[in-house]
Amino acid sequence: MPAEQTKHAEIFVVSDGTGDTASSATQAAMLQFRMPWRMRTFRDVRQESQARRVIDLAARAGAMVVFTVVDERVARTLRDHGASQGVHIVDLLGPLISRVAQHLDAEPRLQPGLLHGFSDEYFRRIDAVEFAVRHDDGANLRTLAEADLVLTGVSRTSKTPLSMYLAQRGIKTGNVPLVPGLDPPRELLELDPRRVIGLALDSGALLTIRRSRLRLMHAPPYANYVDPDGVLGELARARRLYRERGWRVVDISGKAVEETAGRILELIGRKASDPQSGTTAAG
Repeated sequence: MPAEQTKHAEIFVVSDGTGDTASSATQAAMLQFRMPWRMRTFRDVRQESQARRVIDLAARAGAMVVFTVVDERVARTLRDHGASQGVHIVDLLGPLISRVAQHLDAEPRLQPGLLHGFSDEYFRRIDAVEFAVRHDDGANLRTLAEADLVLTGVSRTSKTPLSMYLAQRGIKTGNVPLVPGLDPPRELLELDPRRVIGLALDSGALLTIRRSRLRLMHAPPYANYVDPDGVLGELARARRLYRERGWRVVDISGKAVEETAGRILELIGRKASDPQSGTTAAG
């Protein structure tokens, strides 16, 4: 298979702070594309020399650069050096800050790192993201009991993106796949049922997603994985398990990750306007 057909899209996220804002926006945008991609984050970029080095790396990698940098000198370096190197640049904050300044007839502070600072809430979200990464796809089951929430479901039911989305809101989320022919892991079954969410999906939508996944991976079709009867059986067994264990169920059919996550937040008694929603008071 030619290398160019399996090459991932490269996106460099550049920030003068943690990079969380640009990373979340980039992930939300890339969910709209069914293609492999990788993101590399450059945090605390506050010098023009740092900006030039990132652009040079992006040019060599053929990467797009998305940035949230408020210092105009650094932002200008990213834009100008990017243009000279043929790197596509997206400034997420600059145009918005400019429009807000015009609307309010006020001068922005242009101080890096104001959004997150180093509050307890910030560190709670960092811990949650790290937990979600360590407990993705059934990994590290021995510490699964430390999760605030565990998602489970058959293959390709958005367990990973949902886990990461919820983790960005400070919820320590693990996810465990239900594998045909294997019993669910004991660690999952021993959890308090109130901490487990079973994910469901329409069989037709699941078949479409799985077939697309196989095409993207250039993999030979696996009969049971994309067999309509097999998929129906998987989903039926999953729903039976959810009923038996008393787990709450969320149907993700036709829903974006954000919409599904909002429903999960409602079920666990958390508001969609929890951390990072933009409803914090000005101070």
